Amino acid sequence: MFKAVLFDLDGVITDTAEYHFRAWQQLADKLGIKGVDRKFNEQLKGVSRDDSLQKILDLGQVKVSAQEFAALTKQKNETYLKLIEAISPKDIYPGIQQLLQDLRAHDIRIALASASKNGSFLLERLGLTECFDAIADPAKVRHSKPAPDIFIAAAEAVNVPVTESIGIEDSQAGITAIKASGALPVGVGRADDLGDDIALVPDTTGLTFNYLMSVWKR
Repeated sequence: MFKAVLFDLDGVITDTAEYHFRAWQQLADKLGIKGVDRKFNEQLKGVSRDDSLQKILDLGQVKVSAQEFAALTKQKNETYLKLIEAISPKDIYPGIQQLLQDLRAHDIRIALASASKNGSFLLERLGLTECFDAIADPAKVRHSKPAPDIFIAAAEAVNVPVTESIGIEDSQAGITAIKASGALPVGVGRADDLGDDIALVPDTTGLTFNYLMSVWKR
C-alpha cells in the first residue's frame, strides 16, 4: 500500500493556470516582450515564479538587474493575487474532495508539492487546508520542477519515503520531477502532453482511491 499522495495544485486541485497566464502576459506586455501566448505558456506550467520570469526575459532577450528581477516577480504575483481573489470551494475540480476524504479514511498522508508560493493561500480559499498534512515550501528547495526537490520535500514533510508515495501532476515538468524523485507518477491529461509510460486519467473525475490502488498494484 502506498503511504502518501503528493499533489500538485494548479491543474490538479483547481484551475489557476489561466490566472498565471494572464498575469505573465500582462507583465510581458509591459516589458514589450512578444510571444507570451498559450503555446509558450506550456513551458511555464509547473515551473517556479523565478524560472518562469527568466524564460520570458530570455524570450525577449531582456536583461535586468537582480533588484529589477525581484520587483518584476513581485509585480506579477500582485496581479495574480488580484485575479484569484474570487476563488472559492466551488472551484475545486470534480472528484478531488472525495479523493481527499478517502485518503484520510485510509490513513494515507497528504502533502502539497506545488511550485506556487501561494499554495497555502489557495488551499485556504478553497477550504482545503485541514485536508493536508503538510505543504512543501517551494522557497526552501534548491531546484524547481522538473527537478525532484519539491516532491522529495513533500514526502519528507509527512515522514514517508518518497518511494512509497504517489505524485499527481498535470504538467510535463511535474511528471519528470515525480519520476526523478522515485515516487509513482499519475498524470491528469493526455499522453501526447505527459507521455504514454505513466498512469493517466483524462480529468480529475478519474482520480479515485480505487484507481490509485490499482495503479500502485501494477
